[in-house]
Amino acid sequence: MAEIDAELLGIMQCPVGHAPLVQVGDWLYSTDAETRRRYPIRDGIPIMLIEEAEVVEPDEFARVMAEAKKNGNT
Repeated sequence: MAEIDAELLGIMQCPVGHAPLVQVGDWLYSTDAETRRRYPIRDGIPIMLIEEAEVVEPDEFARVMAEAKKNGNT
């Protein structure tokens, strides 16, 4: 897993909902509960193309956001 630089992550946004992102493993999750999108990180490069995004189930979104909050990432 490649960690995205905190400064870079701080300026990145979801291209759909324009919400901040949090990294969990090899994924960047949008913090927008309406869109619930996640974007892959491949070879350390965030792939921020809408066509590459996945929409996660509400339960997974809630789990990821709770984990990010617990770790101070939101």
